[in-house]
Amino acid sequence: MGLRTCFGVAVALAACGDNLDGEDRQGGDTTVDDRTQDAFLHPAANLTDSQRATFQAGTSPFDFHWEIPQLGPQFNNDACFGCHGSFGRGLSQIGGDGVIDISGPQSEALVRVSLPEGAPGDPGGPIPVPGYGTQLQDHATIGLPEVQIQLNWVEHQELMGDGTFIALREPRLMIRDGNGDPIPVDMRTSYRIAPAIIGLGLLEAIDETTLEALADPDDADGDGISGRLNQVWDPELGAMHVGRFGWKANTSRLHVQAAGAAANDMGLSNKVFPEPDGNRDVQDDQMEAMVFLVSTVAVPAAGPRSGEAFRGRRLFDDFGCAHCHVPTLVTGDHPIAQLAHQTIHPFTDMLLHDMGDLLTDARPDFLADGREWRTPALWGIGLAQVIRANATFLHDGRARTYAEAIMWHGGEAMPAREAFRTASRSDRDALAAFLDTL
Repeated sequence: MGLRTCFGVAVALAACGDNLDGEDRQGGDTTVDDRTQDAFLHPAANLTDSQRATFQAGTSPFDFHWEIPQLGPQFNNDACFGCHGSFGRGLSQIGGDGVIDISGPQSEALVRVSLPEGAPGDPGGPIPVPGYGTQLQDHATIGLPEVQIQLNWVEHQELMGDGTFIALREPRLMIRDGNGDPIPVDMRTSYRIAPAIIGLGLLEAIDETTLEALADPDDADGDGISGRLNQVWDPELGAMHVGRFGWKANTSRLHVQAAGAAANDMGLSNKVFPEPDGNRDVQDDQMEAMVFLVSTVAVPAAGPRSGEAFRGRRLFDDFGCAHCHVPTLVTGDHPIAQLAHQTIHPFTDMLLHDMGDLLTDARPDFLADGREWRTPALWGIGLAQVIRANATFLHDGRARTYAEAIMWHGGEAMPAREAFRTASRSDRDALAAFLDTL
C-alpha cells in the first residue's frame, strides 16, 4: 500500500501499517522485529552464528560490575550497563538525587570540562584542567572523588501558538571538589547523559564522502542550515579524523569510543589507553569483543503508522526537521560485512549544527563550538521510554517529552521550532505520533 492509498483509504480507519519507502526497516538487513522492553538487546539480524558468539562474549565486559583493583581509582560508574541500561540512554542522574552523594556508583551522566586558554591535551582538542583533565569523576574506590556534584532543575514557561503553555526545565549543577571546596572559576563544564547504543556500527559505516556531501558549512544553498563535520584526534591512528560519535562528534571511531569510555568513565586501562608500563585492566580480547558488541547492537523495526502518524511524517518534512534529521542514508564498506552497503533510516546527518544560545555549553570540543551539537539519530526514540520509563531527551536529559526537546531548539533549527510552536495541537500530536513509531 503506497502513501497515496494510505491517505485515501486507511486514514478513515485510523490505521495504516505500511511505512514510507521501506522506512520501517530502520537498520536495513540488520533490523530486528521487536518493539518490547527488550528491543535494544538483540544482535544485528544478519550476523552469522560465529559473530553472534562474539556478540555474546562482548556482553561480559559490558555487563560486568568492575571492582578494585581494575576499577578507578576515580570513576563515574562501575559498569557500562550502569549508564546504558538495556542499551538505552542513560538517565539524567548524577551525584545522587538532590543530595551530594560520593559513595556508590549512581551516576548515569557525566561532566566534561576544559579551560578557555592553554595547551590542548590532544592536537586541536579541549584544554585540560589541571588536576581534573577533561572529564570529572564523581566516585572513587579509595578516599575522596575528584568532585561532589548536586543536580537541580530550573523551570520556565513557553507560550505555544494556540495559547497554551509548555514547561521547560534546564539543569543547574553545583560542583565542588572532593573536599567540598569551589572548583576553578574559569572551568568550562558540559553536562551530558549517555546515548543509546543501537546501530552505531551502521553509522560508522557511512562513507566520509556521503557526510561531506551533506555538509554545507557556509550555507551555500541559502537554506539557513550549515552543518559541518568535526575533525578530531584519533590516538590509534595518530592523526586527525572525522568525528562521528559523542554529543559533539568528538570521537572518530567506535574502537576509540569504547576504549575512551572504559578509561574515563570507569578508570579501566586498555590497549588504546594503557598504563604507563603497558599493562591494562581490560584484556585485548575483552576489548575487541566489546567493540564488536557496540558495533552490532540491532536497530528495531519502526512501528506501524496510523493515519495520524503518517500525517506526522509529512509534517516532519514540512516543519523542516528533515533538513538535519536526514531520514535515509546508505552505508559503505565496513570490516563487519553485514553492516556494509545497507540502506538505513537513522534520521541524522551526523553533522554539527548551531543549536542556539539556549543549548550552548560554552565549551569548544575540537572544531565544535559551544552552540554546536551533532544531530542525534532518531531511530529507536519511540522506544526510549519503553526501554527505560524515566528516559529523557537532548544531550543533558532536560527534555521530558518530544515537545520539550523541540522547544529547546534554536540557531539553525529555529524555523523548525517555530513551525512546531505555532502549529495546531493536532499537528503537534501527529508529529509525536510519528516519532513514537521510530
